[in-house]
Amino acid sequence: MIPTINLFIFKHLRTIEMVGVLMRIFSFSLVSWLGPASPFMFVWSLNTVDAIMLAWCSALKRDSAYTLLNGFWIIVGLIGILRAGQFIH
Repeated sequence: MIPTINLFIFKHLRTIEMVGVLMRIFSFSLVSWLGPASPFMFVWSLNTVDAIMLAWCSALKRDSAYTLLNGFWIIVGLIGILRAGQFIH
């Protein structure tokens, strides 16, 4: 299953990376525009999904710096989801 997904990602790498970057720009723009009125669960969920996409792409490209950076954003996103869902304070 994973090799099939990796093959798909390799085939569409540039598109997946562009979608991930646009998702991140959109989520941070939303917070900038709306401030405290932002839909934080949506923003953190979107940010976490784009971090997973970008981390996977960078791991396949063997780009350790961007894999680490996006791995960090996955952790930050998961914490943001837990806080937005009031599972942790």
